[in-house]
Amino acid sequence: MTNTRAGITGIAAELPDYVLNNEELSKMVDTSDEWIMTRIGISERRILKETGKGSSHLGAKAVKKLLEKTGADPSEVDLLICATVTPDHQFPANANIISYKSGIKNAFSYDLNAGCSGFLYALATAQQFIETGKRKKAVVVGAEKMSSIVDYKDRATCPIFGDAAGAVMVEPVSGEYGIVDSVLRSDGAGLPHLHQKAGGSVKPASHETVDAREHYIYQEGQSVFKWAVSKMADVSLEVMERNGLTHEDIAWLVPHQANMRIIEAVARRMKLDKQKVMVNIEKFGNTTAATLPLCIWEWEEKLRKGDNIILTTFGAGFTWGAMYLKWGYDSDPGK
Repeated sequence: MTNTRAGITGIAAELPDYVLNNEELSKMVDTSDEWIMTRIGISERRILKETGKGSSHLGAKAVKKLLEKTGADPSEVDLLICATVTPDHQFPANANIISYKSGIKNAFSYDLNAGCSGFLYALATAQQFIETGKRKKAVVVGAEKMSSIVDYKDRATCPIFGDAAGAVMVEPVSGEYGIVDSVLRSDGAGLPHLHQKAGGSVKPASHETVDAREHYIYQEGQSVFKWAVSKMADVSLEVMERNGLTHEDIAWLVPHQANMRIIEAVARRMKLDKQKVMVNIEKFGNTTAATLPLCIWEWEEKLRKGDNIILTTFGAGFTWGAMYLKWGYDSDPGK
């Protein structure tokens, strides 16, 4: 037996250039900056506008930046998992396309769909490959073009989502650092409250489904809100309790960026000061599988070796989870 854990050894992200702010959005749909900020907490979001470019475009750019930043040769990567609900195609997998675009040829790669929980699920999956010694260098990427499934005539959902990608390198780390524990859950009873009505094998695309606008996100906000607050806090407290952690031991909470009120409610239940909570929903919105790496990427320079970090998320499925990791390096601001 070894003391090897899987740990994040580098992180990168990619954001589209185009910024869709609330003022512009209010000209597209019956809403306002005040309404969006009060109920959701989002001021602007990034949108991938270029014709012919999908989520793999963002994912590949994030992965290329990650390889350059960590000094890793693409040939060294032996696993790539892409968490996404907006792949370029129903098949092949986005992960295959991202690997190709990034020059990664010695890895096996596949997509993972767990809604907004996708990145956390993928990170926990990569952990198993690393800790068993089956793989040495894994890339986990969350890549989304949520604008491709957002109905910009639906004032309840169109202010929420944005496009982005974030990628992390996962490798063996020694000592006390790395991923320590996680709690992952799912309940298919959540399907009616958050899903895409058409486009799958139950209801394939047709003129009727397109005319009925059934290829966009359908969400019952109140139900999702209640589940998210309860479940994200429950699993976060569970993983803290079984690892002997109190709120004073936590350096950072990295919550899924779905709604500012959800984030605040979860932090209150965990008794965490807001200074310990990573929040960037105001300028990026909900980028689904990309929210967690996007937060860690933005806060990387503030992270210190040994920091206790809790990641928590909730998404379609319903899926949810929490992970406890001990950060393994001090960031180099020059990178």
